[in-house]
Amino acid sequence: MSTIALALAGGGPLGGIYEIGACAALSDSLRGRELEQADIFVGVSAGAVVASALANGISPAKLARILLSNDTGEFFDPSTLLRPAFGEYLGRIGSIPHLLLGALFDYLKSPWKRSLFESLQVLSKAIPTGLFDSRGVDRILTEFFSRAGRSNDFRELTSRLFVIATELDTGRAIAFGSRGHDDVPISAAVQASAALPGLFPPSRIKGHHYVDGALIRTLHASVALHHGADLVICINPLVPYDAAQAKRNECGSTNLVDCGLPVVLAQTFRAIIHSRMQVGMDRYKLQYPHADVVLFEPSRADGEMFFTNVFSYRDRSRLCEHAYQHTRADLLRRADELAPVLARHGLHLDLTSLQDTERSLLTPSSSAVDSLDRALERLRDSLQRRCSQPVNGEHDQD
Repeated sequence: MSTIALALAGGGPLGGIYEIGACAALSDSLRGRELEQADIFVGVSAGAVVASALANGISPAKLARILLSNDTGEFFDPSTLLRPAFGEYLGRIGSIPHLLLGALFDYLKSPWKRSLFESLQVLSKAIPTGLFDSRGVDRILTEFFSRAGRSNDFRELTSRLFVIATELDTGRAIAFGSRGHDDVPISAAVQASAALPGLFPPSRIKGHHYVDGALIRTLHASVALHHGADLVICINPLVPYDAAQAKRNECGSTNLVDCGLPVVLAQTFRAIIHSRMQVGMDRYKLQYPHADVVLFEPSRADGEMFFTNVFSYRDRSRLCEHAYQHTRADLLRRADELAPVLARHGLHLDLTSLQDTERSLLTPSSSAVDSLDRALERLRDSLQRRCSQPVNGEHDQD
């Protein structure tokens, strides 16, 4: 039987939402194996959040309901990631008097060798390393994985899970979940993997500081291939935007420069990570000729993906559904190309499902599924409590 892996790239909250919708489409359309039962999961940054949930056996459909409604009792709001890093601010502000005195002493010691400006450059150490507090990721996931049937321990999972982060002091990519790095809580590893420099302070684990795993590579699918994957299904949510191909531009201009600095920076970042990913995909073919690597990503003309406001509930819901429908359409369009690849690994496409134009990720009937999920969880909790209670009279026996 083939070893099947799922590799999810980063992309911030926007990318995570897209990946959930895309995973739901794959789960609906692939037959032969449930997506959450893959043998290996690799996650980077936001992709690590999704991968860790899937590795815990949570289906993509349930992840979508958790993200977009509170019917499951596990609602997640991406705006919780925008809480200021007050601890970081206060720590840096507190260092200013010491740094200032040191700079003045350094200048007065040899004023003819250096300018006052040069001496004062040491004050750059007082600049915060991140704007927002990423500890919420660890806190939320710790609670999420503490529920019955889930685990925050890499070693207790049925599937292999690898969460990629970059060690700040060496610039090396570290795969949490691999030997020697599997004793770290999954939630802490995900927090480290998602610590995008400038936005979040580096995450400290066992005396080392880590930042976003996407700094070295975009997908890190090679981790799955190195651990014996025969088929790697990759999802990359961020692609450069082609305004010339787009039918509609949210900015109102065909020139992205007219949209301002945030859009220019977003396009630049996407172009860099996408070109780097393409180089990696070509390298996989040479290094792992026995394996198949299949990539799913948005269209370059996808203005909805590029301009979505991820912190708007309405936009999150629309984006998740958009990713679901786009991936289904992509699967149907590439059906002839994908069929022999999937067949080599015991999988096939459900063409009837893909051709169903009425199919939707978020349907009114989902409330019934949510109610069943809640009832089953309450039943499981009740049974566990009963099993943990001593049987009547057992303490009276010799």
